[in-house]
Amino acid sequence: MIKKIDYFSLFARIAIGLSFLSAVADRIGLWTLILGSENVVWGNMENFIVYTGVLVPWIPNQILPLLAWSVTLVEIVLGVLLIIGFRQRIVALFSGILLLTFAFSMLFFTSFKAPLDYSVFTAAACSFLLYKNSK
Repeated sequence: MIKKIDYFSLFARIAIGLSFLSAVADRIGLWTLILGSENVVWGNMENFIVYTGVLVPWIPNQILPLLAWSVTLVEIVLGVLLIIGFRQRIVALFSGILLLTFAFSMLFFTSFKAPLDYSVFTAAACSFLLYKNSK
């Protein structure tokens, strides 16, 4: 029996998964080594921790590193699972929730334009469509 491949869903999973992993590569400094510091958003974990504090200003500063590293770990796991297609439905749901949380945090605590420029709402919507269309 031949299994039919949904290429649109495959493309969406890979795109979102690589986006998660690219963000992680940025904050751990990998993109800085490859592209130079002028072509990255954070460049290192310390800058990402500061940005995390902007997105969740009610969190005490002592907890920000734990939160930033936890989000980073979650993005690694979700990114890899999306790419390999493991438990697609639940992973897509969690990805959408995480991305929507990022989008609203950016909207309320940075600017109206930021989540639109970085297509965070678009990625969240894509994740939720993956969730809806997965078996």
